Amino acid sequence: MTTIPGLYNYRDLGGLPTTDGRTTRPGVLARSESLSSLDTAGLSALAETPVGVIADFRTPAEQQAAPDRLPPERPFTVLNLPLLQGAMADMMKTIASGSAADAATALQELPTLDQLYISMLDGGAAVFAQAARRVAASHDDSPTGVLVHCTAGKDRTGVATALILETAGVQRDATIADYAQSQENLAGPWAEAMIREVEAFGIPITPSLRTMLCGTPPAAIEQAMDWVDEHGGATAYLMSGGLTEPEVEALRARLVA
Repeated sequence: MTTIPGLYNYRDLGGLPTTDGRTTRPGVLARSESLSSLDTAGLSALAETPVGVIADFRTPAEQQAAPDRLPPERPFTVLNLPLLQGAMADMMKTIASGSAADAATALQELPTLDQLYISMLDGGAAVFAQAARRVAASHDDSPTGVLVHCTAGKDRTGVATALILETAGVQRDATIADYAQSQENLAGPWAEAMIREVEAFGIPITPSLRTMLCGTPPAAIEQAMDWVDEHGGATAYLMSGGLTEPEVEALRARLVA
């Protein structure tokens, strides 16, 4: 498995099993947390991958606070696809801006991850379709693989990759397992740093908040995909956001070997 120094939650999504007995093609779709922590070795490693498109789901405020670092030796196309839902730093700042009583109430009213994901899905079809479109348009002639990311690479990124993988025909269990992998990847230094950042706002770390910040319980993405199923399935959902039938076919042909 390819690793990128400086990234905890990077992975190429090749090799996942499909419902018709095939597997996803490596070098077409990858996922990670933000690229702000890449050092020289990480930049060189990323430059050696087939990635050529960076789909960034962070808000402008998140991007300004932690700008991506990209290899200087070759061009990358950056696709800014901001989704407010899942912007944890913005959420924590809002909670911290009130009184202690207000903060306690806000913590009690935090959405669960599945509620957060359904909120994303409810208004994000056009954004997710744009990411899927770039996967469909990738090719082998030059580095055009798509790397999707947000801040942690688990929530907005997790929903986006689940939709794309589901549309490509990846087995649901494999999609769920990939989503759940983020919790293990982020455990340790990344999670500890995130917890310290939130504590610096004066916000107590409750079990539900810890899950919101660092967790990827399988039930969360399962319930999100159940919502998608109730709305016609991943393919119909992405098409409602503007993905065309030829693009769906191109995505499947490109992503599945």
